Amino acid sequence: MSTWGNVFLGVIAVATLSTAIVQIAVLIAAAKLARRLEKLTDTVESELRPLFAHLDSIGREASRATSKASAQVERVDLLFGDVVARLEDTMDTVQSALSVPLREGGALLAGVRAAFGGLKDRRPRTRSRGDDEDALFI
Repeated sequence: MSTWGNVFLGVIAVATLSTAIVQIAVLIAAAKLARRLEKLTDTVESELRPLFAHLDSIGREASRATSKASAQVERVDLLFGDVVARLEDTMDTVQSALSVPLREGGALLAGVRAAFGGLKDRRPRTRSRGDDEDALFI
């Protein structure tokens, strides 16, 4: 082989060696990065675990408060329904208690009017001057 061939062969060998060294360095850096990411993941998990537990307890408390509030709303609804029913019964009772005497009072008043009307009809009628003039009018 010629000298130029040996030079080129040497250049190829150096390039291959440098590529291998760079690849090994990249693999070592990737391994270090993987270990750092694993440590970071562990740290984040250990820091967030209490937060998630706290959020879970907050969710349970909110659920319990919501169920209590809905039970209270149902109780208030039943209470108002009962109050409305009692008010309707009371109003019906008052209306019936007042309507019967008013009808009887109206009937009594009609009887008194009829009696006075009958007494009025029994009085003798006197002729007024207007009646005489009406008879003469043509």
